[in-house]
Amino acid sequence: MMRRSVLFSPLLLLSGCATEQSIWNAQGPAASRIATLMWAIIIMFLIVTLIMWALLIIPTFRRGSLEEHAPVDIGGGQGWVALGGLLIPLTVLTGFFVAGLTLMERFPIHDPSNTAVLRPDILVIGHQWWWEVHYLDGQPDQRFATANEIHIPAGRPVTLEVESQDVNHAFWVPNLHGKIDMIPGHPNFMRIEANHPGKYVGQCAEYCGEQHAHMRLLVVAQSAGAYRAWTQQMLEPGHASTTPEAIAGEQVFLSGACSICHMVRGTVAGGTVAPDLTHIGSRMYIGTDSFPNNKAYLEAWVTHAQSLEPGVLMPDLTDFNGVQLRDLVAYLQQLK
Repeated sequence: MMRRSVLFSPLLLLSGCATEQSIWNAQGPAASRIATLMWAIIIMFLIVTLIMWALLIIPTFRRGSLEEHAPVDIGGGQGWVALGGLLIPLTVLTGFFVAGLTLMERFPIHDPSNTAVLRPDILVIGHQWWWEVHYLDGQPDQRFATANEIHIPAGRPVTLEVESQDVNHAFWVPNLHGKIDMIPGHPNFMRIEANHPGKYVGQCAEYCGEQHAHMRLLVVAQSAGAYRAWTQQMLEPGHASTTPEAIAGEQVFLSGACSICHMVRGTVAGGTVAPDLTHIGSRMYIGTDSFPNNKAYLEAWVTHAQSLEPGVLMPDLTDFNGVQLRDLVAYLQQLK
């Protein structure tokens, strides 16, 4: 019971700080259109269900004898069968099919002839099991990469290019848009927009391996001013270490296995196979947004990532002594 509580407590913390993850709680134009269609389908389903139950229940209250009924082999009633069993379902399903196609047409991102629409602002690459995020707006020297958190300006559409580095994934932030496939070698595009600032939880929506359930992400919609300030912060290299613990931790990071896989801009650490850690201290969560970004979870992730997310590519690093681990975490926490 205690182990189950430890596993699920980070998810409760994540849901507590962000908008409820639900297709019904639409917080963007695309999600609102999808929710409207879903409500229409559910209402029609309930109406049909009530009619069918009425047709089943009403005959049970009818009274009579065999002499009052026509012979069973006299025929008739085929018209009702054709109407209720064929014509009405065909009409309803065709109507919703056309409505679905019309809804898809309102998402012009799939039109290859519109090159302006296809020019992405953000590139999202799915990995087992984390999200690599590249900001492509502006000149090359104004571009940068982060991981697992996607920041967007509120009230403005943002075009995403999504693809996969390994297996099939699916990008899904239900409060903002529907699902879109992430297929190796086949980039897809979508446009998301948040009506107002807030935090919106997303996840991979296609089974991608052992840690699929932990492949979460967080979309942070900010006001225009806050978003500009955040992008300027992300363009900066990693903060120089100032405290004795952080200075010692930087040496631990650069001399150990960490710098082989991870990058910290402004240092010699240039690894590209794992998340960019240049500003990891500013992120709210670690472990693909499954655990709070605090000292305890950072220490646990560095030393025993396999116990938190079995099968993840991050190995257990058990060679650090207590002082080295303390210093390393101090260094990571000041990278903001």
